[in-house]
Amino acid sequence: MAQVATGNEEALEAWNGVLFDRFLEYRHLIVDGLEKHGEHAILRCPPQEGDRVLDIGCGLGDASQRLAKVVGPTGSVLGVDIAPRFIEFSREDAARAGVENARFAVHDVQSTAFDETFDYAFSRFGTMFFASPVAAMRNVSRALVPGGTLCMVVWRRKLDNPWMYRAEEIVKPHLEDAEEETDEAHCGPGPFSMANADTTSQILLGAGFTDLAFHRCDLPFRFGADVAEAVEFNMALGPAAEAIRFAPNRAQELRELLVGQLTEALTEFETPDGVIAGSSTWVVTARAAVS
Repeated sequence: MAQVATGNEEALEAWNGVLFDRFLEYRHLIVDGLEKHGEHAILRCPPQEGDRVLDIGCGLGDASQRLAKVVGPTGSVLGVDIAPRFIEFSREDAARAGVENARFAVHDVQSTAFDETFDYAFSRFGTMFFASPVAAMRNVSRALVPGGTLCMVVWRRKLDNPWMYRAEEIVKPHLEDAEEETDEAHCGPGPFSMANADTTSQILLGAGFTDLAFHRCDLPFRFGADVAEAVEFNMALGPAAEAIRFAPNRAQELRELLVGQLTEALTEFETPDGVIAGSSTWVVTARAAVS
């Protein structure tokens, strides 16, 4: 097991446990929705053929495979994640796909001084969960060659992501009542911890990056084939799921209540092609400082 920084132990437990299970169950929705934002970022700021790439918080490894294709056989990709189960899946999936220039390793980037250097660092929603993001991104900066490129995708504010925010509005009145003593683990600071461009700029500048730029990307997000699946998706991941996980003594009662409320609320996003709402991200680019 890789060294885990103080403050990230609970995030490891969550990502290597219930969140892995649910990401795998809803892979068909999650990967399809997230990879569109990742593809936009890669096309806007691509690595070069032959580059050595670091993929931070690689999750199920699909972005690592995409980057491996971009850099070609003379390049390489190292996908890293804090959760061993994600890394095991990524390795097996890349092997099944015949991707030979991508490898995977368990690392908490916040506690890792990499013993190799990279030309390009990428992250698709993998940088928002560090207890100390400056320390983590400083390790990334130090792992890049001078002037090396960082390209990361992070969620913008909740209001611009109704595919998640609408459910949170429904759940919010129940959240305070749902706080109980429980052994359930939190996933870290949360998906919107880098939504504010000023906050993220300070993190990256403090970590040693320069030439920061933020590019807004707005895309539709399909989060269910129908309303029933969209409700189940929200009950598995996001604020509704958190409310239920952290209130085990009221889980069944909350579930029955929220299913009804979410079904009514999410109907507004129903289309002939599924349940679709807006999603909005920042594509953040930067350079490692040149000594």
